[in-house]
Amino acid sequence: MSTGFLTTKNTKIVDANGTPVVLVGTAIGGHLNMENFITGYPGHETEHKKVLKKKIGEEKFNFFFDKFYEYFWTEKDAEFYKNELGFNCLRIPFNYRHFIDDEVDLFKINPKGFERLDRVIDICSKYGIYTILDLHATPGGQNQDWHADSGIHKSIFWDFKVFQDSMVNLWVELAKHYKDNTWVAGYNPLNEPASPDHSKLVNFYQRLQDEVRPIDPHHIFFLDGNTYSMDFRQFPAPKDFIPNSVYSIHDYSTFGFPNIQGTLYAGTAAEKDKLKRQYDRKVEYHLEHNVPVWNGEFGPVYASKERGDEDPDTINRARYQVLKDQLAIYKKGDPSGDGTPISWSIWLYKDIGYQGLTYVDPESKWYKVFGEFLLKKKKLGLDRWGNDIDPAYNKLYQDLIDHIHSNVPEKYHKALYPHGWTTQDYLFRVAKDMLFSQYAQHEYADLFVGLSFEELDELAASFKFENIKQRKELNEILKDY
Repeated sequence: MSTGFLTTKNTKIVDANGTPVVLVGTAIGGHLNMENFITGYPGHETEHKKVLKKKIGEEKFNFFFDKFYEYFWTEKDAEFYKNELGFNCLRIPFNYRHFIDDEVDLFKINPKGFERLDRVIDICSKYGIYTILDLHATPGGQNQDWHADSGIHKSIFWDFKVFQDSMVNLWVELAKHYKDNTWVAGYNPLNEPASPDHSKLVNFYQRLQDEVRPIDPHHIFFLDGNTYSMDFRQFPAPKDFIPNSVYSIHDYSTFGFPNIQGTLYAGTAAEKDKLKRQYDRKVEYHLEHNVPVWNGEFGPVYASKERGDEDPDTINRARYQVLKDQLAIYKKGDPSGDGTPISWSIWLYKDIGYQGLTYVDPESKWYKVFGEFLLKKKKLGLDRWGNDIDPAYNKLYQDLIDHIHSNVPEKYHKALYPHGWTTQDYLFRVAKDMLFSQYAQHEYADLFVGLSFEELDELAASFKFENIKQRKELNEILKDY
């Protein structure tokens, strides 16, 4: 039974009795906000759906996705999540398009969005699992990447007030709907915002305080820092900003991802020090202002023979060690310095076998239909997340990078925002995530063509708990936190 609304006190999240609560868990995965590497399609979610609907027709399209949403999270998932993994919080990323048809009216709310969110929240509540509602994709994209589902490499959400107005309105409606639900831990208003003008993000958050708080004064705001949840330098002091907030970082390490050189993390003192310095830099705001931190995303990716990786066991031992060393930091990482653990949500719970705690069986219908395409997509490096491109293909892009660098003075190489992105990041984003993947969408969608309703049901059922595999070593590491 819930003990009332969670709230904040100094650096802690506390329950209604003032007892500290450490929220641990995962994001649900590519459920209400799909991502290419999570379920297998290339490119962007909305493009994927539009191409697929045109290929197989509206009836089969709706049938498949209704089954997909139903099977992805069930009571069996919740039971495992709570009782086996010991987790107490689920982050639910969702795309605004579940609530809004932006070809019709940005301010007309579709009740279907509430039906889909309610179903997950209600299942979690039954098993004593808190939820955090994460707006993962906005009109025009709140950041430049694929998971904002804008289809472009610019975050034009910040350029059009009507986009911001519509998302404030959406949060107002969400607050009206969930204001009395004590199993909702809080609201994560924007995932990984990235505005070149920091003040626009601060102003957007302030609007939520002004317009949402009068409706719902109780729920915590989990506020991501700017530039992909890493930068709070322009945030006002909390006493002048938004009370009852937790400040969310995302703490991925490049040590947990493939690189073209094939080097692996060894857990050296220098590597561990880099992990610690990265965390310390991200929580400077929290230390200065004595406020809570929530690590809303982190986690390595993993190798497998299904992905065509050589010696996946060796690779994964190194990746697990990255995770263990990060968790050791978080276990004593409370900004107060009292040596208590922080709250976190690892990325992610369920996928097709790259990062999830659970994953689709390689013997499933999903792999029978898409397996060969997934290998091709991996070699081509079409997914930027954990990009593991074939070196022969990589040379094509490297030649173009070299061409750009030889013709653009070095002082301009970091001129574009986000400044932390390299020329390779921008080139991969535009050439592969966007253009190449737009073509590949059609090849992928063709694999659905001709499938019967029974086969589409079997395809969606690949994600049902009783049909999936567990990444047991990863899960044991997380259970020890």
